[in-house]
Formats: sequence, C-alpha cells, structure tokens
Amino acid sequence: MRPRDDARMSNLFGQRVAIVSYRLGMADGVSVTAAQWATAFRRLGMRVRLVAGDGRPDVLVPGLALDDAQPPSRRLLDAALADVDVVVADNVCSLPMNQAAGEAVAEYLRGRPAVLRHHDLPWERERYAGVTTWPPDDPSWHHVTVNDMARRSLSDRRGILATTVYHGFDETPRPEDRDGLRARLDVPAGPLLLQPTRAIARKHVDVGLALAESLGGTFWLTGPAEDGYAADLARLLREARVPVRRRLPDGTDMAAAYAACDAVVFPSSWEGFGLPLIESALHRKPIAVGDFPVARELAAFGFRWFPAADPEPLRAWLADPDPSLLDHNEAIARTHFGIDALARRLELLLSGAPVCHHSGTDEDAGGQTACDCLTA
Repeated sequence: MRPRDDARMSNLFGQRVAIVSYRLGMADGVSVTAAQWATAFRRLGMRVRLVAGDGRPDVLVPGLALDDAQPPSRRLLDAALADVDVVVADNVCSLPMNQAAGEAVAEYLRGRPAVLRHHDLPWERERYAGVTTWPPDDPSWHHVTVNDMARRSLSDRRGILATTVYHGFDETPRPEDRDGLRARLDVPAGPLLLQPTRAIARKHVDVGLALAESLGGTFWLTGPAEDGYAADLARLLREARVPVRRRLPDGTDMAAAYAACDAVVFPSSWEGFGLPLIESALHRKPIAVGDFPVARELAAFGFRWFPAADPEPLRAWLADPDPSLLDHNEAIARTHFGIDALARRLELLLSGAPVCHHSGTDEDAGGQTACDCLTA
C-alpha cells in the first residue's frame, strides 16, 4: 500500500478489496487492467489483494485456473476472500472459459458487495453462443463493462444494468531505452513495426506482416500463439517476406518495446477494448488500426489513427513525421484514460454515485457530469 499522504482522502480509505480472476499477474489484457484497478484502488487508500488460479497473484486458489478440472471449494474461496469488504470478479463471471469456476465464485458472492467486471460476454464469441444464463446477477452487485457496446448488449440480452468504466493507464515513456533495445533486436534498415498482441485468429497477424512488407520494415510480434493458432502462425512466419522478431528479449518490458519501435500495428477484427490504442498514444507512437467496433467507439474521443489495411497514410507520416498528431493523441489519452481518472470513477462507482466517461477529468464538474454516457 502507498503511504497515507499519497492516497486520496476517501470514505474507502482502509477498506480491503480483492480482485479475482482465472489468472493474474501476467501480460494478458485482464491481468494488465486488473493491475490498473489495483493501482487506482491504492490511490484511494484501499488495501488490495489479487486472487487467481494461475499466474502470479497474491493468493493462488486451486480450481480457479482456466484448465482446472474441479472448481474451487467454498472453503478455499472463504480463506482468500472472507475478510475483504468488496470483491471484484474480473471476467471470471463473464466469459465462461471455465464455467464451473465462475459459478463457484458467483455462488460464493451472492448477498455480498461485489463488482462484476466484464471484458468479454458469451454472445461475443461463437463458441459460447449457447450460454444464455451468463453473466450471473445479484442485487448486491455492480456490473461494469469495458465499453459501451457491451453495456447496451448486456441490458438488451440479460436485462442487467451496467456502468462503462474504461481502462486507466499509468504509462511512463522511456525513450532512453530505444537504441539499446534496437541493437539487441538487430533491427535492419527501415521502420520497426510493433504488433503488441498475442497471435490468435482475430488479431490478424497476416495484416500486420503485410503492412510491414509494404513499408519495407521489420515486423515484431511480442505475444505468444494461443487458442490453437501456433500452426497458422508458423506458416505465416515461414512465408513472411520481411524480417521478423518474436517476443520480448529477457529483461525488457512493453515500455521499452514502445520506445524501440517506429510505429504500432493493431489489425484486430474484434476486441473488448484494445490496450495498444491508448498505450501507443501515451508512448507517443503512431498506430495503424483495424476496423473493429470498439475502435470506432474510442475513436469518437478524437484520436487520429492510420488504417491497418492501407499503408500509404502511415508511409507518408513516417517519411515526414508530424509531432502534433502525437501531441493530440497523448492529450486525449491522458485526459480520459489516465490512472487518476480511473481512481475517481471507481470511487464514484463504489459510493453509488453516477459515473460517466468524463468523471475524474477536467471536463467533470465535481464528478457529477450530466451527459448521455449514463443513459445512452
């Protein structure tokens, strides 16, 4: 926990919060954004505990992992969660990747304060389209979605009212890491194009490779192949006509990766949010983006991105970089997607006050902005 004078004076000060998921402390999107919430809660003076079945949480509970055959017992959940004031079920009761584990968590939480945060919902994935009883609901719970499209569909399909709380980022650019990491990667002439994603079908690695080829650059994919995509990735990389770099070198992190690249490519066809959209802005890098619904939702804040399917606009910018584009995107990201704005939104959420996309920003007059974010 941070020192007392670094925490906001809040009626939440000293309360315990546990964030529960299948896995935490890793590089996947749920882990990364759970860490954001943990940081925001600590800024409110709360004590945070990460609980999961896999990864590097504070408390490891057998039965919560994606591939666990048996769900966690009530005794194990009680040992991890009995003393906390509020539980955040982070996607564990959203996408039924291990439905038995999620049902065990839901049953344990009935009648007690909890936040169910939904990154993904069953009807968004073909393999879970037959699951019609999720997410579970209870009068004691708040539901949170990471985008407005999910909030509306949750109401339409399940009659569950939710609040959209966008992610909050605490990114610090490290341009001093650029030259050293590029040397370690042995980057040849031409731009280094970073795709900071896993390799799965909807991430469209083929589009990222095609863009790198069109720009005469090097393609860098940092994430692993998952969801049975390893053979497809191996084929794509064998057939690639550009230099390819894989994963992060030992001892480096994503901040260094953003520093080392010249541009970011994010050619997904579906995302619950899309962390690189904001990360690239905060690290002052241009980004080429695929056409997916939540990207259009976030673009409405005013971001200026390049199309992933057309290399010419990004090629022109790289030939004559305009820093005003980077200034513009960074300002939007820091105003609406910063960690302080997230802390304010979570404070309002847990106190029962209205929350909208302007809460916690300079556009928010006292945290009670009236706008269509709350009702649309």
